[in-house]
Amino acid sequence: MNLLAELSYWQQTSIRVGAGLLAVILVAGTLVMLHLFKLVSFMQSRLGPMEAGPFGSLQLLAEVGKHLQKEDIVPRKADKIVFAAAPFVVLASTFLLVVVLPGGPDAWFIQNDLGIYLALAVSSVSVIGILMAGWGSANKYSLLGGLRATGQLIAYELPLILAVVGVVIQAGTMNLQGIVYQQANGEIFGWDGIGNPYILTQFVAFFLFLTAMQAELTQTPFDMPIAESELVSGYMTEYSGMRFLLFFIAEFATAGVFSAIAAVLFLGGWYVPGIDPDDNIMNVLGPLVMFVKVIGLTFVVFWVRFSFPRFREDQLQKLAWKFLIPLALLNIVVTAIFKVWI
Repeated sequence: MNLLAELSYWQQTSIRVGAGLLAVILVAGTLVMLHLFKLVSFMQSRLGPMEAGPFGSLQLLAEVGKHLQKEDIVPRKADKIVFAAAPFVVLASTFLLVVVLPGGPDAWFIQNDLGIYLALAVSSVSVIGILMAGWGSANKYSLLGGLRATGQLIAYELPLILAVVGVVIQAGTMNLQGIVYQQANGEIFGWDGIGNPYILTQFVAFFLFLTAMQAELTQTPFDMPIAESELVSGYMTEYSGMRFLLFFIAEFATAGVFSAIAAVLFLGGWYVPGIDPDDNIMNVLGPLVMFVKVIGLTFVVFWVRFSFPRFREDQLQKLAWKFLIPLALLNIVVTAIFKVWI
């Protein structure tokens, strides 16, 4: 039974908005602390932050406090309205992505039959915010970074979307909750012990999605838009204080949200094998299961980020247009054939 159904509309909306904001901020903070500060340090034989709090546990709060105290500088020739609005546009895109994610049989923000379509459409809004940041800064490095980001995100949105099409064909629905149930109630050669997580049948789409996700996040080796050695920090060059902090939060929150979408599409989402997916206990366990899967997938993102060198711009575009997109189209054709045949 959905307990929220007993509340008024404004109460339901307030709870869901609060939960969405909390989810984005907590996930972003956890990823920064766990992966960026500690896990990567361990991989590189470093200790990482150790001074702020026990074993550096308060370093994240120290970083937030530092940025809040910094002067918020706006370049003299900048378009002040566009410059100020850009980080909010990017962050709003991340918050809107959260609303389509299911966390359990009744733990959801909105039920939408076009959930994955809505998610992919909303994710494109961040491109506008990045271009706004590059243009509004009145800085040649920022403008180059914004243009690079726009070209890169347009190129890699295509394999991202085409990878999702294979999952949608197999599941027969664009509702993310429906995709979870299709995996939970599926079978592998007549055996339903673990359902049918689509990572087994859509492993090509999973590879494509993770690769395109890395590019959408502008993480190494796809970090040409913010290449410090070439463009200082790209479209973020002129940002400081609170506005820079918003870009920083958006980067890690988006990594968490995209990983959550990947978990829903390929890893069964909130479902745990051996438990009835309609059991009320999944409304409690489901968000925890999703969180664990998100941590696992974001580990892959940061592992790649700190292990590979940056692509050249021509290599980056060739990878998308000459390899990933044809492979995604081939995956769609093969999936459609098996869907009709089987």
